[in-house]
Amino acid sequence: MAVVIRMRRMGRKNQPYYRIVATDKRSPRDGRFIEILGTYRPLEKDKNFDLKKERVSYWLGVGAQVSGAVATLLKKEGIKKEKGAGGARRAAK
Repeated sequence: MAVVIRMRRMGRKNQPYYRIVATDKRSPRDGRFIEILGTYRPLEKDKNFDLKKERVSYWLGVGAQVSGAVATLLKKEGIKKEKGAGGARRAAK
């Protein structure tokens, strides 16, 4: 199973907040997920980002991919993807 860490939209119309979740890559944005890793509230000024750093490190360690938006948030928190973790790449022809 290919796991990706991405945001899942929650909240009401014009008042979004996001759960950061580990999910199967093939599941829809708001579909099933494996684990909740944190929350992101873009409308709040102070402390708009909570994260379970140990669990994020675990998922990165087992090769989970990260979406672009979550990668930006992880960079702000100082969490880097470990070298060597991740899927195999295709060889250039």
